Formats: sequence, C-alpha cells, structure tokens
Amino acid sequence: MSTFGTTPRINHSKLGKYSGETVRLTAEIKRMDGDTAVVIASDGGEILIHLHREANLATKYCEIIGRVNEDSTVKVLWCMNLGDNLGMF
Repeated sequence: MSTFGTTPRINHSKLGKYSGETVRLTAEIKRMDGDTAVVIASDGGEILIHLHREANLATKYCEIIGRVNEDSTVKVLWCMNLGDNLGMF
C-alpha cells in the first residue's frame, strides 16, 4: 500500500475537498451494479464508486483507496474486504 503514498482518510462530507487526489475510505457496501457500487461512508453519506476489473468487494464493509473525481465519485485504485461486522458508525 505504500505505492499510494499518504492518503487522507475521508468521509462523505470531506469528499469535495479532495477532488483529483487519492484518498482512503472505510465504507459499507449498499449496492453493486456492474462496474459501479454505492457505499455508505462513516458519516452516513452515500458515495458512488467506480470499480476496476480486479476489485473484489465480497463483504459488507471495505477499505478503499481511490482517486476523487470532479463529480465527487471515487475511482477505486485498491480495495480490501473488512468482513461483515465492523463498528463503523
């Protein structure tokens, strides 16, 4: 993960401040649809994420490192499953 350098941990409310930057996001997966997913950030806000082919989100919670797009969506660069029980909220 050091490949990504420093990645600030954000939630939905901080998303707009990091347009064009690489960030870290812990989230609950709300729904998956092909190469996109909607996740719920730690502050309860929903974020649309764009997955890559190797992304394997298979549990309820995940950690995402991604680049924030101008439209406040996130392009996943790396992701990790965190299981189905996480005290995030």
